[in-house]
Amino acid sequence: MDNMTMTHYMELLASNQPWNLILFMAIPVILAEFIAVTELYVLFTRNTSGGLKRWNRYASMFVGVYFLGIFVYLFSTAVVPLTTQGLWRGPFDVIAVGFYLLGVVPLVGMALIDSGLVLRGQEEQVKLKNHAVMVGIFLVVAHIAMIFGMLSPHLLMA
Repeated sequence: MDNMTMTHYMELLASNQPWNLILFMAIPVILAEFIAVTELYVLFTRNTSGGLKRWNRYASMFVGVYFLGIFVYLFSTAVVPLTTQGLWRGPFDVIAVGFYLLGVVPLVGMALIDSGLVLRGQEEQVKLKNHAVMVGIFLVVAHIAMIFGMLSPHLLMA
């Protein structure tokens, strides 16, 4: 397939099959969905000391650190070269990559909450609320990245 007909986001996921898809999409999204589902259970049952809350916490801390690594890697190996060399494929390309990388904010935020580095000493309700907001933000930015990443970059380049 002609690489100029897809965004860099889709090119990344389509290259080196199936490894890039697993490393850059499946692992972070599956963990985020696991966190979202377990978060709902914790919020509805208010069971903040059970095993499912513990798994939610571990998954949040892992995916936060994992995605921070992805962010650093892609920012240095893709964003900087694409920007300095003027190789972006239009607005959809920038939006897709930008929103994908923006996922680092809520994922690291969840890891910081669950590791106790932020909101330490706050009531459990405050931590739950902020954690749930971070899950929601990640799901929104990830879906925006997916939607714009699937568009042909040439749609806005005429």
